[in-house]
Amino acid sequence: MSAKTEQKRKFISVDPSKCIGCGICEYACTIEKGEATWNPMRSRIRVVRMTPVFNFALSCRGCKDARCVKACPERAITQAEDTGLLIIDDKACKGCDWCVQACEHGGITINPDSGKAIACNLCEGEPKCKEACPEDALEIVESDEAADNRFNEALIKLPIQCEQLSTLAKNRDWKPLLAVAEKRSEKVTQTLEKLNKKANEQKEKQREK
Repeated sequence: MSAKTEQKRKFISVDPSKCIGCGICEYACTIEKGEATWNPMRSRIRVVRMTPVFNFALSCRGCKDARCVKACPERAITQAEDTGLLIIDDKACKGCDWCVQACEHGGITINPDSGKAIACNLCEGEPKCKEACPEDALEIVESDEAADNRFNEALIKLPIQCEQLSTLAKNRDWKPLLAVAEKRSEKVTQTLEKLNKKANEQKEKQREK
C-alpha cells in the first residue's frame, strides 16, 4: 500500500479506563451485520473481561503488511486500498483458523455459524459499536501508537482504581459503588432498548420479504 493509503488507516480503539465490559458493542455489531441472534462469537468486535475495573475490546486494526493476509493459505483475505481493513472472500475462505492464529491483536475470528473468517470493516465509516457504547469508551484512531497509548494510560491508573475499590469494599461503603452502578445500568438499559427496537424492526422487514 502507498504512503497515502497509510495516512488513511483507521480502526476502533478502546479506552480500558472507561470500558465496563457490558458487551453492548458486540450486540450492536451483530445487529448491524444481520446475524440471526446476538452472540459474542458472531461479533466483529470482542470484549475481554479481566477484572471489575479493567475490561477492553478488540477489533481489526488494518495492519500494514497484515500477518493474517500472509497466513491465509487460500488467499481469501486482502486489504482495502483506502483503509487497510480486511476484505474476506467467503467463497475462498475454508475457516482454517490460520489468520486467527497469526493476528497479534485479536482482530479476526471465525463465525461459528458460517465457519468463515470475520473482521471489522468500520461499518463503512460509521461503526455502530462506537455509536452504541454507553460509556464512550470506543474511538476511531489512525495508528497503533494512539491505541497503545490509551491502553497503557489505563494500565497506569489500574493500581489506584483497585486500591479505591478495595477500600470501599473493606469499609462496606456501598453507596458510591451503587450510585455508579445505577447510572451505568440506566445507560445500558437505554442503549439496549434502542438496539432491541432496531433488531425487531429488521426482523419485521425480513418477515415482510
